[in-house]
Amino acid sequence: MSDFLAAAVQLTSTSKPEVNFSAAEEQIELAARRGAELIGLPENFAFMGDDEERLKLSASLAEKCSRFLVTMAQRYQVALLGGGYPVPVDDGKRTLNRAELFGQDGQLLARYDKIHLFDVDLPEGNTYRESSTIVPGENVPPVVDIPGLCRVGLSICYDVRFPELYRHLVEEGAELIMIPAAFTAFTGKDHWQVLLQARAIENTAYVLAPAQTGLHYERRHSHGHAMVIDPWGTVLADAGVIPGAAIAPLDTSHVGRIREQMPCLKHRKPQLF
Repeated sequence: MSDFLAAAVQLTSTSKPEVNFSAAEEQIELAARRGAELIGLPENFAFMGDDEERLKLSASLAEKCSRFLVTMAQRYQVALLGGGYPVPVDDGKRTLNRAELFGQDGQLLARYDKIHLFDVDLPEGNTYRESSTIVPGENVPPVVDIPGLCRVGLSICYDVRFPELYRHLVEEGAELIMIPAAFTAFTGKDHWQVLLQARAIENTAYVLAPAQTGLHYERRHSHGHAMVIDPWGTVLADAGVIPGAAIAPLDTSHVGRIREQMPCLKHRKPQLF
């Protein structure tokens, strides 16, 4: 059993990677100073800009992001999730959206390429077509043991709308589900918190949800409210709408207690569905 502090970082990333890296390190350092041992960065932490520019930068960004995450994990002695960055495929014509989790020593613990892509026409007028420049991952997200902390399952943003993914993570032993995101302001105001709480409650697991916030470019505006939620669905920390972090204690023994009190995972009838 383990009791530790975890931090869901909140950023307003732009099209300037070096500025974004600097902002991310500032929040990592602040969280580490407060005692956080596990820190998550949001989706698109290194770049939020138009698709054409992202594709041009993807090769260098992929290298810089991976190196940055290793350096930060080692420098601040934390387990660190990079919640999503572009990795070029198809000769640079498209990218994967990749999350990577590193241990305190900078060793890669888990990697996940986002499988659900956000292709949506929203009522407020914005259209999103991630599939036009992003290739979906081919593998289900992993569950990995972070030594001395807990078992973690990975996902990214739009995945949160697909509960079967999270049931898979819990069946594989996840005690904590990480959901780094760049949730739109329009959908976020109605859906973000309730979806996060639903994933926590139905799986009796902690949820750590790093987030993007504010205006990034043109009409691209993110909801914010990075959160830490416990297995009962209680919001333990909420970063609001400015850059910062939601930081809260996680206790894996609490997961066990909730699963005994509300044993819905044991009551499932998978053979009927």
